[in-house]
This record gives sequence, C-alpha cells and structure tokens, in this order.
Amino acid sequence: MTLDAGGTNFRFSAMRRGMAVTETIATPSYGNDLERCLANIVEGFGSVKLACPAPPVAISFAFPGPADYPNGVIGDVANLPGFCVGGVALGPMLEDKFQIPVFINNDADLFTYGEAIAGLLPQINALLEKSGNPKRYQNLLGITLGTGIGGGIVRKGELFSGDTNSAAEIWLMRNKLSPEMNLEEGACIRAVRRVYAKMAGIAFEQSPDPRGIEQIALGTAEGNAGAARESYRRLGEVVGDTIGNALTLVDGLVVIGGGVSKGWRLFWPALMEELNSQYTGPNGNSYRRLNQTVFNLEDSSQLDKFLQSDTREIVVPGGSRTVKYDPSQRLGAGISRLGTSEAVAIGAYAFALHQLEKTGLAAK
Repeated sequence: MTLDAGGTNFRFSAMRRGMAVTETIATPSYGNDLERCLANIVEGFGSVKLACPAPPVAISFAFPGPADYPNGVIGDVANLPGFCVGGVALGPMLEDKFQIPVFINNDADLFTYGEAIAGLLPQINALLEKSGNPKRYQNLLGITLGTGIGGGIVRKGELFSGDTNSAAEIWLMRNKLSPEMNLEEGACIRAVRRVYAKMAGIAFEQSPDPRGIEQIALGTAEGNAGAARESYRRLGEVVGDTIGNALTLVDGLVVIGGGVSKGWRLFWPALMEELNSQYTGPNGNSYRRLNQTVFNLEDSSQLDKFLQSDTREIVVPGGSRTVKYDPSQRLGAGISRLGTSEAVAIGAYAFALHQLEKTGLAAK
C-alpha cells in the first residue's frame, strides 16, 4: 500500500507487480491538526486494504521531511504544522496498527525513483536506442513543485539519500531573485500567488491558486495577464538557476513534476534560458555556466537534436588505431512522464520490494 503525502492532499493506493490494483483514494491532509491527520492516514490505508485483491505485505509511502526515514520518525514539517511537536513515530504507529513492515521516504525522492524506473529516464534511453545513439543515461535529478519544492537524486539505479537522509534538499538553496530567502519562497504555490498579488495590486488572500493564474496568463480567465505571466517566469528563473547549480554535481537528466508543473509551458522558457546561460569573466569574456548543453525534451526539434549521435573515430597519436569519441556533452530536461502521484507510487513500491527481497517476502 502506498501514500503520496503532500502538504495539501493525501493520495492512497496499492500496487502489485508494478501495477495499481486499487483506485486512488484522495483526502485532505489536515496538516494543521496532528490527531486528525494521523486518524486520516490510518483510515486511508484501511480503505485501501479493504480494496486490495489480496492481503498487503507492506506499506511504503512518501512523506515530507525533515525525518529519520529509516526509523519512520517524522520531524517538524513546515508544510504540515501539526507535526511540529518534536518528532512523530509515524512508521512504528502504522506497523502496530496493520502488523506489516512500513517504509517511509521523502516524497521527491520517491518521485525521482519512479521516473528513473518507469518514467522519463527509461523513455529517453529507449529513444536513444531507437535512434541508433549508443549513449545511455544513468543519473536523474527530480524536482517537485507544489506546496513546497522538493528534490531527489537517482544514481545508477540507486536512490541517493545521503548520510543523514538529507540529500537533494534543494528547497534550502539560495533564491536567485531574493538572495536573502531560500529557493522555496520563489518556487511553490504560495510563491506564484505572492508574485501575482504584488504585481496585480491585490492582497495575497485574493490571489488565485496557480491553476487560476495559469488560466489568466493564457487568456482563458479574467485577471492581470502580465502579472500572471511574470509570476510563472520568475518561478522558471529561480528553479532553472538551482537546477543549473545542482547539475554541476549530479550530471544527469532532469524531470519535473508536482501540481505547479501543470503550468510548465509558462515557466519552461525561463528555466531553459537559465540552464544554458553564460557567466562573464573578469576580462569580459563569456563562458557557459554548464559544460553540457541542456536540451528541452518537450520540444520535438530539440529532442531530435538531443537524440542524434556525434560519435566519431579519432586516431590514437603515434599509430593507426582509432577510438570512438563524442565531443558533445548533452543533458535534457523534461516533465514527468508518469504523473507525480503515479511516479511516487512506483518509487515507493520499488523501494519496498527491494527491502522485502532481503527478508524473502517479495514473492508474496
């Protein structure tokens, strides 16, 4: 059984052999009320259990941090204020209630894991193979844009968590446009609403949600279209800056999901421009901020260029032997191929399966 736990909504489901076996059950998170939230989690898993075609053997789900994920203890979660009580033993509570193993991970980590297993990463590698390009990608940086902004890293098929389970906490990186703030304040639901409200000259409480702002920007709803477009453009710039910094370390493909990503067409140009921008040296010379060219995988012409191989034969000095060499360093960025909730569910399922294999329970 799985759960995609966001700051606003919870989505429960169950999987077997990599496929969903129940309908998704969505409920509000009630994140301001710990007792109600915990009861809602138990009720959600209980409803999914009743819908399962066979008794479930584990619970595996995503939950915002900070947390001691291996021990199932959730810390003070800013987007779920009810959990700010000095630690909540959520995993052990669910183990006691359902009498099966419980695995908890960061939501953005599991999103990235799911996209690495069955989403963007294998899709792009399949397209490379079909195009006759020998290049294969093994690393993936995942970004989720929603109530907050989250990040995940998969390296060669393994979820990278770090020594303190705090890898890819990109929400704490610096906000390019407001350096005194962290990234999240420029890259989430409230950030889009805040910019729109300020530029439209209205109170924050009067600002529509991002979907409403997206419709205003596209001209399908009334409002300040210029403010709407600028709110998404700024999001694209700050997220692009952070991804550019992260790619100097991760060196892999990029996939973006989360509720705010539904408006990707509005922020994608600014994001891609930032990734392929340049620095200026003391002598006035310009050079790329990344060694690699980052291609827009959502643009068919750029995707075609990305898939082309530039491999050539070069002669080894002092002899006639040749070796293959591809001088082009290419990365790509795209939108979730699975949908955020499905990616999280697949990531949670795969993580639990790996853990159960160690105990011989996976066959069930």
